[in-house]
Amino acid sequence: MLGCLYIRGIYVFLVRGESKRWFSEAVWNLETAKILHEQRRYNAACFYAHQAAEMAVKALIISKNESPWGHGIRILLERYSHISGEDVSSLLSKARELDRHYIPSRYPNAHPQGSPHEAYDEETSKRAIRNAEEIVRFVEARL
Repeated sequence: MLGCLYIRGIYVFLVRGESKRWFSEAVWNLETAKILHEQRRYNAACFYAHQAAEMAVKALIISKNESPWGHGIRILLERYSHISGEDVSSLLSKARELDRHYIPSRYPNAHPQGSPHEAYDEETSKRAIRNAEEIVRFVEARL
């Protein structure tokens, strides 16, 4: 359960602990992506790379006492930039690429033919993991 304090009729969430929980899951998802890559489950590795970056950026937004909504990493990064005033432009192309894996890596009807596991290859998976690693490192340096 999310830790909070009740002060004068207002709940004050313990932000640090919550952002750490989200970041911990981001790191777990990045490790999972690497395991899936090693097992040649490239589509699943790409999805977990997306999840790692998404949860990392959500941890960053939570650390600013804001609520993160949605699954688009680019939008989440832009929101963080708006909140913090920090330039995130160097990460946006990586976020865009990861965002492309959110649905097609899992759903057959996102492809004209075949299944997601047939559409993904080793290089795509490697790129997704590298992009997620960079975003996770960016977040870690700020938490």
